[in-house]
Order: sequence, then C-alpha cells, then structure tokens
Amino acid sequence: MATQSQVSGGLSNELMQLEDQYGAHNYHPIPVVLSKGEGVYVWDVDGKRYYDFLSAYSAVNQGHCHPHIVDTLVNQARTLTLTSRAFYNDALGSYEKMVTGYFGFDKVLPMNTGAEAVETAIKLCRKWAYEKKGISENEATIIVCEGNFHGRTTTIVSFSSDPDAKSNFGPYTPGFVRIPYDDIDALKKALELPNIAGFLVEPIQGEAGVYVPDENFLTSAYELCKGKNVLFIADEVQTGIARTGSLLAMCGNCSCESKCERQNTYRKPDILILGKALSGGVYPVSAVLADDDIMMVIKPGQHGSTFGGNPIAAKVAVAALEVVENENLIGNARRLGKLFRSEMQRIIDKSDLIVKVRGKGLLNAIVVNGSPDSETAWNLCVKFMENGLLAKPTHGNIIRFAPPLVITEEQLLECVEIIEKTIQEYESNLSK
Repeated sequence: MATQSQVSGGLSNELMQLEDQYGAHNYHPIPVVLSKGEGVYVWDVDGKRYYDFLSAYSAVNQGHCHPHIVDTLVNQARTLTLTSRAFYNDALGSYEKMVTGYFGFDKVLPMNTGAEAVETAIKLCRKWAYEKKGISENEATIIVCEGNFHGRTTTIVSFSSDPDAKSNFGPYTPGFVRIPYDDIDALKKALELPNIAGFLVEPIQGEAGVYVPDENFLTSAYELCKGKNVLFIADEVQTGIARTGSLLAMCGNCSCESKCERQNTYRKPDILILGKALSGGVYPVSAVLADDDIMMVIKPGQHGSTFGGNPIAAKVAVAALEVVENENLIGNARRLGKLFRSEMQRIIDKSDLIVKVRGKGLLNAIVVNGSPDSETAWNLCVKFMENGLLAKPTHGNIIRFAPPLVITEEQLLECVEIIEKTIQEYESNLSK
C-alpha cells in the first residue's frame, strides 16, 4: 500500500503529517492534499489538476464551488447566519415551501447531516407507530438491510453489518431487525413479525459497493409495506438529487426527464431522507420529508437542532436545487451514465483485472478481480491519482466512480482514457 512519502513530498507531505499527528485516525485518505476545486476538477497544493470521480460521496453533484450556490451562501452569510429555531427567520419558510413542493410532501423537518436526518426519520417512525398505529411504547421495530450504510451514530451502527463501523461501540440500540438486501421474500417474512413500524432502505447501496437491486424490488417492497401499514423510509442521502439519472433513485428506470413525482414508476416513500447534494457540497444541509399524518406527531420541544433550518442552509438548498433544474443534471447523469458503463464494459471485455461494472446514472462501481482483502483496488486508485483522476475503494475490491453531474461527454471520455490507461499499465506491470 502506498505511503505518503512514496507519492508526495514537500508541502503535501507536511500537511498530511499534521493531520496524522493532531487528528483522530478515523479515515484513511488517498495521499493527495487538495486546495482548490472548480466544476469537475480539483487541484492539489502543488498545482496539479485532477478529475474528481468521488464528488465528496455525491455531495458535490452540482460541481465544486458552483458560482450560483457559492454566491448565495456568501450573500446570506453577510446578512444573517444563525438565529436558532427560537425565532422565525426570513429564509426558512420559503425554502420549506420550495422543497416540499419539489419533492411532493406536506412537511419538511430540516437538519444538517445525513446521519442526523436518518436519526430523525427513526424517531419520527417510532413516534408515529405509537401514536397512530397503536404499537405499545418501546416495542416498535424497524426493518433494515444487511450491507446498509446510514451513518455512524450509536443507534445507526447498532444495525450495521460492517464490523469496522460496529465493533466495540456497544451496548447497541435495540428495535431493529436486519434482512438481506434485495430479498423480497425475506421482507415478506419480516413484515409478519410483531410491532413492525417501518422499513428503512437505500434504493441503491452506495457504500456497500453500488449494489443496484432487482428492478422490481423497491416497487414490491413499497406495496408490501403499504399492505401492512408499515412506513416505507427511503434513505436518498447519497442517491438523491439527480445522482442516478432521476431526481430520486426511487423513480426507477422511467425514461421521463421530469421530476420524480411525475414519473410513472415512482413510489412516493412515507418518509424521504435527503442530504449531501441538497447543498451542492458547500454547507451541511439535510432534510426529512413526510406528509402531515406522519410529520405532525412531532410537537414543539420533541426534536430539533440549533443549526437545522438556519438562514444560510435554507438559501443554499434553494440555490442547489435550482442548479439541478436549470442545468438538467438529471438528463446529463442518465445519458452519461449509460455511456460510462458501456465504456467500462468495453475495457472489462479486454481485461483480466476488472470483472464487472454496475451502477445507475453517474453512480457506478467496478469490481476488481480478487479478494476483498487484497490491496489491488487501493493501489489502482493511487495509480489513478498519479494519472490525474481521484477515486476511492469501498469494501476492498470495489472502486466507486461518481463524478460531478456537470461533467461533459468530452470530459467523461477523457476520464475513461485515464482509467483504461491505468488498468493497462497495472496489468502490464503484473505480468513482468
């Protein structure tokens, strides 16, 4: 595995050593120190330019430092940054009206991070179960999926199947039952258990390696939940906001270019969780959306956040959604995603190193031939970096590719060339 000294020097090495000495060791970054971003590009402290093929885990769908979003943030920051929710502010109501209309819900509960939003959805589901469904207090159970990634708070890791996220952080929070992902029969059985309040699911499991479920899984799961009066909770923190070639991944494979609520295959979740690209990556903004019958079980003082719904967040989220609409990022992600997977398959057909490509829109992954314990995927990502493209392995032998959605066809094909060149060089070195 490449070390800092093998791939960098001077200022980069000094800055990485500062993080290593004074920061907690809870991440293992690719050894590059970034100092500037614009559109699909980032630059390191030595001025070298790279294509960003991770997009801050899909937070930067609108591209780095999008001028409309940044200008909105700066203008609001000069006027009013934070009031807390002890008072009204002049930005929140307009944002709430816009975001609920945009996604087709009665109400939004604004938060800051994805994990906060997931925790909010869990609390909301449980409270609804006790006050509306009639489940006895402290007995509500939520169904989740193996391989999930919903965050790293204590409650969320309690139902994680990732040993790195879970081990030695107990005691764990009860109230969850885990089933295999993309297994409709397992969901049927779990829904027969007593006191089931909700089903929390990622429409595509990103962190687990961009696992796309069977085409009918989400629709069938939704219908099963409806039949059992169980809330369907969609975690679209990573897959939402145009990433998969639809406004939401819940929209399915419809060819319609319009927003999700008008697409034929869309099944509106009972609770929708958003984050990341809701701000275009310039500010922490997340949201939980639901209709009145669910959302109104929350009363004053029962849930909140000092920063949730602050004026900067409200203005930035509106601007971020305007960019999605005005620049047709949904259509771009769908069209270029198909092209990218086609190009990756062409490379795979000539390669023994890469065995599979999967994904939807511009959320994709390649599977490297070998064990998840192998360092091949990591070493490939270091070589991608040396050749001007930044990506990151997930779960050992899988590399996720998720460029900003503002990428052009010409830029995408240039990235394909970098990927192909790197794989060919790696295979050539292996054969020596």
